[in-house]
Amino acid sequence: MSIVAPSQHDPAGQDDSRYMKRNGIFVPPGQGDTRWIVGDTYTLKVGGPETGGRLTFVEATVPAGAGAYPHVHSKHQEAFYLISGELDFVNGDDTITAGPGSFYYVPNDTRHGFFNKSLHAAKMIFMFLPGGYEELLFDGAPKAEHGKPVPHMMDNLPNINPELMERFGSFILQGDLPSED
Repeated sequence: MSIVAPSQHDPAGQDDSRYMKRNGIFVPPGQGDTRWIVGDTYTLKVGGPETGGRLTFVEATVPAGAGAYPHVHSKHQEAFYLISGELDFVNGDDTITAGPGSFYYVPNDTRHGFFNKSLHAAKMIFMFLPGGYEELLFDGAPKAEHGKPVPHMMDNLPNINPELMERFGSFILQGDLPSED
């Protein structure tokens, strides 16, 4: 069996215009919409509009003492890849401690979240399938500012838009609501 798809007119396939379109999306380092969300810094690399609704891809820095409260997505899958640092990931009723190189896939309807209990910032990438979730994730989040510290997560709780939460099938379980204790 051949892995090469020959063409009648071009046995090598190099002249087949179907495969020569420049449809890829390239985002250089340091580029993307960067926001402060619950104490973290998120940079949107690509979202639903650019991918035809297929993918949302985010680069994140999670400072010590920050993270994302446990929550559930009924319409989206989420996946995380930890580049550096250490994070505690919520997986249903369990917690997993992850280090660099760890991957965590979250199917729909799974309670999940993450928190940085270490002394140093963690760096990760995460994605949503299908795309478009950045509309909810970035709703009302302030743009990050060069040279300024990220506001603490309790000082930067988003004003969650209930209509967007419902449209995207996301919710926080009653016991997981943030408190100021």
